[in-house]
Amino acid sequence: MSQQKSSDSQPRLHQHGREIQTFGTVRQLPVGLSPDVRSYSCERLNQVLADSRILHSLYKKHHWLMRGPTFYQLHLLLDKHADEQLELIDMIAERVQTLGGIAVGDPRHVAELTRVPRPPDGVEEVPAMLSRLLEAHEVILTDAHDAAARVVEGGDDGTNDLLVSNVIRTNELQAWFIAEHLVDTPVVQVSESMAATNLD
Repeated sequence: MSQQKSSDSQPRLHQHGREIQTFGTVRQLPVGLSPDVRSYSCERLNQVLADSRILHSLYKKHHWLMRGPTFYQLHLLLDKHADEQLELIDMIAERVQTLGGIAVGDPRHVAELTRVPRPPDGVEEVPAMLSRLLEAHEVILTDAHDAAARVVEGGDDGTNDLLVSNVIRTNELQAWFIAEHLVDTPVVQVSESMAATNLD
């Protein structure tokens, strides 16, 4: 039995290699869609992906920094929404890869692509934090509605289905839940007649 050299078991660190596919290009895959159609879909998906990754980060930040009497409910809700966004992010990235493209991965690249406005590094008041989430949802939804309509024209039903069934429906539902926390309404409303009766 030959004795293995100790140097063979050492990890080969600090390796660098040539870039084998540049961002914005698509490989040829047998998915029944032309390279032009797949390239366009990947471009639109990567925009939604970049914005969704920022929204996910906003949800986590605001989850950590939540304040006030509704802290517990919002702390839990924002974390739930963050988890749902993370699922969407994975779906979108895998769709880009399925089409032969490259999903935007590096956070610094995401920051270059996103259209979601950057918040202050510190803590805002709770209504402002919630409003930022709603604005990010609207950025994503506006783009997703447009992208869904356009990719189906090229026959990309899979991308259309992902955008409509997952991205749009999830973001609409989350926006509704967040928006309801910005309604200025009392928990209990006592009518004047009931108040007068109680005073008698």
